[in-house]
Amino acid sequence: MDFRHEWKHEIGAADLIAIRQRMGAVARPDPHAVDGKYRIRSLYFDNASDQALREKLDGVSRREKFRIRYYNGDLSLIHLEKKSKLGGLGSKESAPLTAEEAQAIVDGRTGWMLEGGRPLVRELYSKMRVRGLRPRTIVDYTREPFIYSPGNVRVTLDYDIRTGLGSTDFLDPDCVTVPAGDAPIILEVKWDNYLPEIIRAAVQLEGRRSSAFSKYAQCRVYG
Repeated sequence: MDFRHEWKHEIGAADLIAIRQRMGAVARPDPHAVDGKYRIRSLYFDNASDQALREKLDGVSRREKFRIRYYNGDLSLIHLEKKSKLGGLGSKESAPLTAEEAQAIVDGRTGWMLEGGRPLVRELYSKMRVRGLRPRTIVDYTREPFIYSPGNVRVTLDYDIRTGLGSTDFLDPDCVTVPAGDAPIILEVKWDNYLPEIIRAAVQLEGRRSSAFSKYAQCRVYG
C-alpha cells in the first residue's frame, strides 16, 4: 500500500478564485474533467455504532473507510474505494463495479462478492459480515482538479457539498440531496515524496492552517 502526503484547508470564495488562477498558470487540469471540473457522487459505508464517523471525529491516527463512487453521472464507470489514513498520510485502493453490482451491495445482496479476482470487493464483504458495515449516506460535490507531474502532485478545489441524508439510492440521478450544512470550500493537496516549491507557493494562503475536514462527517450533520 503506497501512502501519499495530504493537506486539506478550509477556504472561502475569494481564496478559491485566487487558487484557481494560480494553479491555472502553473499546472494543467485533470484530462478527465469537463470544462475544468466534474461532479462526484459517493456512497459511504459505516456500521450501527458509526465507527468510521467516530474515528474521524476523535482523530484516530490509523483508520479506513469504504465508499462507492462515480463521476458526472456516468454509471458505466463505478469504483469501490477504500481510503486509509495514517497520520498526515493517505492511500487509496480501488476496484471496478458494474451498476448491477453496486445496486446489489446497496440492496444487501452480497453472496457474489466472494467470486472473481477482486480482493477489495472480498474485503468489503468480510467487513460487512464481521463489522456490520452498511451503506450510510450519499455525498455529492463539485471538484476542480489540477495536476503537476513533478512530485506527482494533485491539487483539488471541492465545493457545493451535498448530503443524501439517509438515502442510499445513489444510482438514481434524481435522488434528492440537500446542502450539507454550512460546508466550506476545501482545498486539497496530495503528493508523493516532495512538494515542489512552485506548487507550495501557489497554494499558500495567509492565516490558513491544515485541517482534518471530512466530507463524510459533514454530510452526517443532520444525523
